[in-house]
Amino acid sequence: MKFVFASDSFTGTLTSARIAEMLTMAAHEYFPDCETVGIPVADGSLGTVDVVTEALGGEKRTVTVHNPFMEEISAAYGIFTVKGDDGTSSKGAVIEMSAASGITLVPGDRLNPKNTTTYGTGELIRDALEQGCTSIMIAIGSSATNDAGIGALRALGVKFFDENGRELGTASDDNPYPGGTGADLANIYTIDMSGLCPGIRETEITVLCNVDNPLTGPDGATFTFAKQKCSPDMDTDYRNEIISELEAGMIHYSNVLNSTFGADPNNFPGAGAAGGLGATLCIVLGAKMSLGSEAILSILDIDSHLKDADLCITGEGRLDWQSFHGKTVAGIAHHCRTNNVPLVAIVGTTGEGSEAAYELGVKLILKTAGDGPAEKSMMNPEEYYLRTARAYFQAMQHQNK
Repeated sequence: MKFVFASDSFTGTLTSARIAEMLTMAAHEYFPDCETVGIPVADGSLGTVDVVTEALGGEKRTVTVHNPFMEEISAAYGIFTVKGDDGTSSKGAVIEMSAASGITLVPGDRLNPKNTTTYGTGELIRDALEQGCTSIMIAIGSSATNDAGIGALRALGVKFFDENGRELGTASDDNPYPGGTGADLANIYTIDMSGLCPGIRETEITVLCNVDNPLTGPDGATFTFAKQKCSPDMDTDYRNEIISELEAGMIHYSNVLNSTFGADPNNFPGAGAAGGLGATLCIVLGAKMSLGSEAILSILDIDSHLKDADLCITGEGRLDWQSFHGKTVAGIAHHCRTNNVPLVAIVGTTGEGSEAAYELGVKLILKTAGDGPAEKSMMNPEEYYLRTARAYFQAMQHQNK
């Protein structure tokens, strides 16, 4: 029998590679002669740099950048060789915005999307340009920000001014959160592109995105994602006030983008990803938007691995309605249907809309948390995952006798 293991990571607890290792271990305990193929996967969120860099035979580079509160940290991205059809080669890079501007970098009690910036993401892009990369993939999941990417642009040399000609995002006595934050959006009146990093216009930029939300409105960046970027201890009225202010700022900035560049950010899906970073990368820098899971599965040549497989196991930490908008489970399900391979999902827990997985062809959903709270399995994720995998393969063994 041939088993293919292609699960996304369980954010903050299990890596995709470790899950593949545990599935391989469990499978061989009950099917000693089976063939197993473990494929670390990602969807444009956490883990993308590791997956893509390894698949393309590249190496990681670590640099000093600024986190969402403009504090210095170390962050890594991948550099690899791109071979052209004409035999030439060039350098490419893969960046996770979460490495510099991610929500996992901010303690829960400090979370506030008014005050966070993507400046560090811009620093990663700038470093890749300085290393000679002429194509850059940017994975924009798991952000702590709602600044529409103005912080990243500031790191790349763009300046933003208010109606009085004051530059926004700079450090001052009355601005404890420099860099370009969500709070600055409402005050932007002009954008100065004259200092933009040289060479970026000739660089092919691909945005790896796993959501299709517009920039503004009820399904936009702020109303859909900003709540989870606020501290869980934040007063509800204060949180709602922040979200209203951020949405007003986002609408204002959207209008400025439209008038400056002649492009409406709400006319293409994914503009609201990563607190609006998707809109800015595409409109200001000319990036292409790509479905994260599909782009990565193509790099991994998933169809070749699924050929002649008897079973595929995928999964993620939480399976819910968001899982079917460009994320790994939906992508794997599509390829399994194409290749007529049965698919099982092992997940940490499920939420609203998870039953849609069956419509996509998933035969069985198993929760490592069982019927208990997800927090219990998160305390010892490897033990719970391995227990679930072993139970599944044991049941499968009995069925095959």
